[in-house]
Amino acid sequence: MRIAVAIPCYKVTQHVLHVIEAIGPEVEAIYAVDDACPDHSGQFIEKHNVDPRVRVLFNPENRGVGGAIVTAYQAAIADGVDIVVKIDGDGQMNPALLPRFVAPLLRGEADYTKGNRFFRPESVQGMPPVRLFGNAVLSFMTKLSCGYWNIMDPTNGYTAARTCVLTELPLGKLENRYFFETDMLFRLNTIRAVVKDIPMDSVYADEQSNLKIGKVLPEFLRKHAARLWRRYVYNYLVRDFNVGTLYSLCGAMLVLTGSVFGSAHWLNSTISNHPATSGTVMLAALPIMIGIQCLIAFLHYDVSNIPVEPLSRSLPKPPSGNAD
Repeated sequence: MRIAVAIPCYKVTQHVLHVIEAIGPEVEAIYAVDDACPDHSGQFIEKHNVDPRVRVLFNPENRGVGGAIVTAYQAAIADGVDIVVKIDGDGQMNPALLPRFVAPLLRGEADYTKGNRFFRPESVQGMPPVRLFGNAVLSFMTKLSCGYWNIMDPTNGYTAARTCVLTELPLGKLENRYFFETDMLFRLNTIRAVVKDIPMDSVYADEQSNLKIGKVLPEFLRKHAARLWRRYVYNYLVRDFNVGTLYSLCGAMLVLTGSVFGSAHWLNSTISNHPATSGTVMLAALPIMIGIQCLIAFLHYDVSNIPVEPLSRSLPKPPSGNAD
């Protein structure tokens, strides 16, 4: 299969040439995307690069990491590439790990692979504590909103994808900035693509992150909640109506009924100064307890419902020139 590498280039002139030099001969093409970089990364690469595989792409305006990667994805699809590996240009991701990321795709075991810095205890020893905690929280939120309960480290940008699977996604609708990796997982789940984690270590050098936790946290919470709702409606109401649907609907109704009934009688007993009877308490508590059990059963069903059959096995290779 033809393998390409996509490198988003935004303020990475100190590292990007070393990243390109470290990319092995198994890669046929390298797409370096200048995302309206103020340091003119694209022109810097064109001037100093000696690797004939490199093709510099320019975005007319800054579209974020997601917009840069989509530009590379579209170019790879148009060129008839089979697999696209995304590697950052800041030196955090070791290009020598690329064969590990493409191996499951070559064997037909997965449609999309991504890095996981939490797989080994040694891998997180050099990770800043704030990033360690933040990624753990984001991982759980992503499991809920995207449905991939078997993965960790959702914000990891070291990824590899089959282009035939990418053509099934609305690339133009993907989030452009920091939520790109999570939105990608959400979109992959809607088409039942198989995602696999690849253990890796990260390097934290002198690069500076533009991510401000306090600024993006409310936005992340809102977007996770929106995708959780959309995934539930699509998977359990629109595309299918299964036992998980029954568990969730019954559980929600029972918990709501018990809570409303109990709250009304508690308020009435408080106003009238007459304590509720044991029967009234049980009529309020029993629906809540049964409802919680139903919701736990739904969660168990959702965990066991992750995609296991790679979508790429049934998809034809996209024809060259189809970049839409």
